[in-house]
Amino acid sequence: MKIAIYGQKFIKKNIEYLTQFIEYALNRSVEIYIEESFSEILYFFDEFKQLKFPIFSNYKDLTKDFCLMFTFGGDGTILSAITLVRDTNIPIVGVNTGNLGFLATFNKDVFIKKIDKIFEKKFYVMPRSLLCLETSITKKKKDNLFNYALNEIVILRKETVSMITIDVYIDNEFLTSYWADGLIISTPTGSTGYSLSCGGPIISPENKNFVITPIAPHNLFSRPIVISDNKEIRLKIHSRVKFYSLSMDTRLTSLKEENELYIKKAPFYIYILQEKKNTYFKTLREKLLWGMDKRN
Repeated sequence: MKIAIYGQKFIKKNIEYLTQFIEYALNRSVEIYIEESFSEILYFFDEFKQLKFPIFSNYKDLTKDFCLMFTFGGDGTILSAITLVRDTNIPIVGVNTGNLGFLATFNKDVFIKKIDKIFEKKFYVMPRSLLCLETSITKKKKDNLFNYALNEIVILRKETVSMITIDVYIDNEFLTSYWADGLIISTPTGSTGYSLSCGGPIISPENKNFVITPIAPHNLFSRPIVISDNKEIRLKIHSRVKFYSLSMDTRLTSLKEENELYIKKAPFYIYILQEKKNTYFKTLREKLLWGMDKRN
């Protein structure tokens, strides 16, 4: 069995969990590959200096014989990991060493006790849909940019305190114009993130929908809308300055105003390992403190 390990940062108090995991894997003749940047972080710690594992640095290194990718961190680490996993269908095992952790469902304190079941693939693998982005420029030429987002695509005003205007078309039918600080296009996975904080609804992952959520809209009647994920969304942005900001999960860039955006469902899924098929609502209760009396 061949596995990949990925993280973005590492702190000393998590050494115990990672060393136990590595020892377990080695005792069972599991081949371990560590992402290049993460391996450089680990080698700063004495416990890992003597360990020499093969490394991978991009998605081309993750061949079909990889069985699992383990991420150590929070949801941001998983969002970054999808740029490596892409369409390989390698399931991601998110070990939560952070705080909230909607995607990183295995808590570091109990993770070691569940490794046997994880390697035996006795847990449910949840497919998560992604957004695919093209612009009026990239439609005319092909490139190798990773233009997909697991959580959301966000358009924001840039270098101005004035609102921007965003014209929204659904399958080329005009929907509305938003006068706002920006706009969020979210997947069901991302509905518990930025969209939620801007008043968007929570959508369970198995639903085939997108959410369009305005950010601080000028018109009080502008509200989030849920649409089918088989629709294409086209956006025209109007601003007092030449550029606007665009983010795809953890990646941020600037685009010129004349760049129209085309957003649709990606042709592949990201697969997240979960303990049970129906843990999503349990996660919501625990992470959002639903049904808990905090008055005392």
